[in-house]
Amino acid sequence: MRRNVSPVFSSSPAAIAAASTAATPAEDDLPAWDLSDLYPGADSDTVRADFAAAEAAATAFETRYAGKLSDLSGAALAAAIGAYEQIDEILGRLSSYAQLLFAGDSTDAAIGKFYQTVTERVTAISSHLLFFTLELNRLDEAVLEAKLHSRAGPGDHADPALAHWRPWLRDLRVFRPHQLSDELEKLLHEKEVTGHSAWSRLFDETIAGMRIPVGEPVGGEALTVSAALNKLSDRDRAVREAAGKAIGTAFAANVKLFALITNTLAKDKEIIDTWRHYPRPGSSRNRANMVEDEVVDALVTAVAGDFPRLAHRYYAMKAKWLGLEKLQHWDRNAPLPDDDDHLIPWDVARARVLGAYGAFSPELAAIGKRFFAAPWIDAKLSPGKSGGAFAHPTVPSAHPYLLLNYHGRARDVMTLAHELGHGVHQILAGGQGYLMSGTPLTLAETASVFGEMLTFRAMLDAETDQRRRRIMLAAKVEDMLNTVVRQTAFYLFETRLHDERRSGEIMADRIGAIWRGIQTESLGPVFEFSPDYDVFWAYIPHFIHSPFYVYAYAFGDCLVNALYSVFQSGHPGFQAKYLDMLRAGGTKRHKELLAPFGLDASDPAFWRKGLDVIAGFIDELEAEA
Repeated sequence: MRRNVSPVFSSSPAAIAAASTAATPAEDDLPAWDLSDLYPGADSDTVRADFAAAEAAATAFETRYAGKLSDLSGAALAAAIGAYEQIDEILGRLSSYAQLLFAGDSTDAAIGKFYQTVTERVTAISSHLLFFTLELNRLDEAVLEAKLHSRAGPGDHADPALAHWRPWLRDLRVFRPHQLSDELEKLLHEKEVTGHSAWSRLFDETIAGMRIPVGEPVGGEALTVSAALNKLSDRDRAVREAAGKAIGTAFAANVKLFALITNTLAKDKEIIDTWRHYPRPGSSRNRANMVEDEVVDALVTAVAGDFPRLAHRYYAMKAKWLGLEKLQHWDRNAPLPDDDDHLIPWDVARARVLGAYGAFSPELAAIGKRFFAAPWIDAKLSPGKSGGAFAHPTVPSAHPYLLLNYHGRARDVMTLAHELGHGVHQILAGGQGYLMSGTPLTLAETASVFGEMLTFRAMLDAETDQRRRRIMLAAKVEDMLNTVVRQTAFYLFETRLHDERRSGEIMADRIGAIWRGIQTESLGPVFEFSPDYDVFWAYIPHFIHSPFYVYAYAFGDCLVNALYSVFQSGHPGFQAKYLDMLRAGGTKRHKELLAPFGLDASDPAFWRKGLDVIAGFIDELEAEA
């Protein structure tokens, strides 16, 4: 029930989709991050000192407060939460540092050992803090409200110190009905290092260690998984086909291991969900996202109902553009025939993104520039490095870090805009402190997708060539389909898999059949999926690290589409309201955050507004076809 001290990575769907060809920017032109703002080194005295300080403080905290929260005044309870936050932030800094090192090279045995050691020590130390949130949740509502209004003096005055923590207490108590006994909670907490975390590490190290021999016409190279996936966007269809088949062969050779990991984690989740009385597999994620099951259902139903209007329609057009009657899976991200997508140097990408941010808000761009002025971004292409892209918030007393694998294509520019949006959001929200700066996943994608939209619109408006505008519009549609349709399909895949796992272990062939079925439903009849595609579920990290994470992308994209339409309508004071929304961090729910813009995510028409934006782009492309 404690807040996870290791923030979940936030990967861009565009990065996961893979978006490059063989040519890449010169390595010397790409930045690498410097993690010394967190710690000077894994074996540094600072790491040892922080562990010692956190352990001493956590032990003293437990001695001072365990079993005594009901007797504390509002001011004293506020002081206790503040002390808890300070310890938690130390542990968060240690965990963030280990995670970032591991993301930089998960094939290095020494780094892997350090990562595991940190995970185990943080878990052991935080066991002393576990009582705090459990005991807080056992307080009756009336008792907690009395503490919130325990300030001395005439009348009913809120205690200002404890009132500061009201949003955190509100979110904590969402999990109250699902809380177990202290002994069970401590057991689950301590076994995490040999449970979900251990299986996640096995997945990461297996993916990082895989080398995929892509034969002719690629040249027989043995590529990393990330590099092989990038070949699926090559202009040459023979290269795409060779890469697609090679990836399928490589994952088929490891499919028993991936099926075991998937089955084990799904069963592990079922056991915990059953004990916690969650009604269905996705409910725990929805609670963490501070969104009702019914709101997620409305989103998924709206998107799935629009599969024909969106993906089916677009990919049927794309097949005609490519001169094909049927598309194979390796054609999904194929460049259009007249797409002369050229190599975009890093400096140009930076200028485009910051220019788009600055045209919207100079303050937004000023924060974004800090990521480039300081070594906060790692964009190099390195063996052993985590694939895709993410923004890691670390802790408010430091700053976020961005990881990209920059290949120099237009889609990579969109990925940069996406992750920079996360980073700017995390800095703005940092003022809320460690416990309240983090946003639910449904809102965490707002600034990232909005940053993409700003960049895309700026690039589209600057383009005068109609052919290039059409190509850019098609690329944007594909990114939106990857974000909305594909991620919703991922969510449906997870739902079906977890539901079926409750009846027993699922064989790898059956997992592949579930995968192929939902891909056919979502992408449409123009696709003719070959058997090698049945194992492509195995490389998606979200299924392992963060079950049911993926719908947050669709939530964020539709939300941003609706938000951007409000901006385009000339809504007064939009920029200031937008920045205030980002500064709020996790202190407000989606209803409160969207209300200033006249939007409500619980209204079914809200999702239609977002989906209509995508459909409108496809209408434009159809009109020009």
